[in-house]
Amino acid sequence: MISIFTPTKTEIKFDDEHTLYAILRSAVKHSLGQFNIAPVLDFERDANLDTPYELKKESARASTPTIEVDRSFNPFQDEAPVKQRAVSYKKEPTESWESLYVGLESKGTKTQQDFSEVHFETEEATVSMFDKDIEKTHTTYQLHNKYIVSTIKSGMLVIDQHRAHQRILYEDYLQHLTIKGALSQQLLFPLDLHFSNQEIAVIIQLKEDLEHTGFVFSNVKEESIEIIGVPVGVPESEVSIILEQLISDVENEVPDSNFSATDLLAKSMAKSLAIKTGQSLQKDEQEHLVNKLFACKEPNVSPANRTTFVTMSVDELDKKFI
Repeated sequence: MISIFTPTKTEIKFDDEHTLYAILRSAVKHSLGQFNIAPVLDFERDANLDTPYELKKESARASTPTIEVDRSFNPFQDEAPVKQRAVSYKKEPTESWESLYVGLESKGTKTQQDFSEVHFETEEATVSMFDKDIEKTHTTYQLHNKYIVSTIKSGMLVIDQHRAHQRILYEDYLQHLTIKGALSQQLLFPLDLHFSNQEIAVIIQLKEDLEHTGFVFSNVKEESIEIIGVPVGVPESEVSIILEQLISDVENEVPDSNFSATDLLAKSMAKSLAIKTGQSLQKDEQEHLVNKLFACKEPNVSPANRTTFVTMSVDELDKKFI
């Protein structure tokens, strides 16, 4: 350290004045920052948003708000019911015009008494489209893969599944032939069938009616035919059987005044495609057959006028056990 004296001041220099200055500057800066004497340097700070000094002085004198707690409050306790405010109405004074009806009070009182004696039913009325007894007892089952037995309200119903299905198919095909609008399913490969010249002649005669049922012919030759479409639901393996049955029915039919090619075709196809005796049916198939049968115009007989179902009442069953 070197001391230099002048007339007005005393100047002191240190050997390493830069290091000493850095130490003093750091100590002063730390002290100012620790006690918040110097503001923090912030380049994003807006001086217009700072609280004025006068307000800072007033806020220093402001008292801290007190917190009040209701110690009797229980969040798990049910709220007390709100009391309904009683409402009273003052009766209006009787007007002079009401005196005209004074003589009718006795009659009105009697009418009100008579009306009070009338009791109304409060029981709900339920409407059902079907009889509850039928809904509870209606069931079907197959007997020896030939008959469908169904329970009805009066007793028992036994249906011949083959004849019943004939009736259903007969009316369907007859309707398609009448409106000439049956659906057809296309085959992946053309089906070639061979027949004699006489049989081909029968097919040509019924070709237009067959097309109305869903058959589609691509070529008809002298001894063979080519089919590219069949009615919906008809398996390809059954096509030759259907046509052979049709030819046989036409040849055996006596052409009289009642002969109808359309009716004969519908009967022949229904007979060929109907459910066979001995074929097992699922529960839903049995119920569907029963519903379709009784939706027909003539469910009682098959297309050959044979009985499709019989009924037996509970009384008839009781007589069997006497």
